[in-house]
Amino acid sequence: MYIDRYAVIGNPIAHSKSPFIHTHFAEQTGQAMEYERLLAPLDGFFDAVTAFRREGGRGLNVTVPFKLEAYAICDERSPRAELAGAVNTLLFRNDGSIYGDNTDGVGLVSDLAFHGVTPRDRRVLILGAGGAVRGVLAPLLQTQPMELVIANRSPEKAIELAHTFADMGLVHGCGYETLNGHAFDLIINGTSASLGGELPPLPEDVLSPGGIAYDMAYGKDETPFQHWARAHGAAQALDGLGMLVEQAAESFQLWRGLRPDTRPVRESLNALR
Repeated sequence: MYIDRYAVIGNPIAHSKSPFIHTHFAEQTGQAMEYERLLAPLDGFFDAVTAFRREGGRGLNVTVPFKLEAYAICDERSPRAELAGAVNTLLFRNDGSIYGDNTDGVGLVSDLAFHGVTPRDRRVLILGAGGAVRGVLAPLLQTQPMELVIANRSPEKAIELAHTFADMGLVHGCGYETLNGHAFDLIINGTSASLGGELPPLPEDVLSPGGIAYDMAYGKDETPFQHWARAHGAAQALDGLGMLVEQAAESFQLWRGLRPDTRPVRESLNALR
């Protein structure tokens, strides 16, 4: 029996839980496929993708730092990938073309919904203005928050990003110092600060009483941002592990035409913490 090959490509990549997730999806749905980690040199993304395709690869998930390069090599992209300006899922078509998608935003919104959280009619603050944030802005705005504010150490990047998405809803960009005196119902950390054990420079009163905090990063233990949120009265302080599972399910559906059940995989991952 022929087994289709898929992988997650990035640098670093040894920590990735994507093989665990997709292996469980394949078993659950009866798909003949294998999924591995693929470490690409920082200057060798295109060559690594080409080699994987030559060896029979059918698709790739793309993680840091290659999402912009993945966008560039696509022959066609989904509307949400075009909006994001970045690609995290590649499909290698039988005609030799490459199709790119970005499943990060729908993964985030799906995970929020799993936890009973909707951004609709809420004041939402998202921290950072890099590729991770850009990839989730359109799906967040489509939920119709009352207001969405992008805060970044370089205010110019946040303002530029807000301008790009201005036709989708009420969205503003600013620096962290501008947040003084403003409170938000939902704060999403899209910076890499947690990976370095750090926090963005947030005012003490920026989270509304009983507000919700979400860190797009995840680890074995709570992130510094989750700790900060709990100390400041968050009703829920969530991390991005569920987002990883949900965006993976979206990728799996693109590749295999089937939507797996994410709940058993979530439970298995949480049990491993």
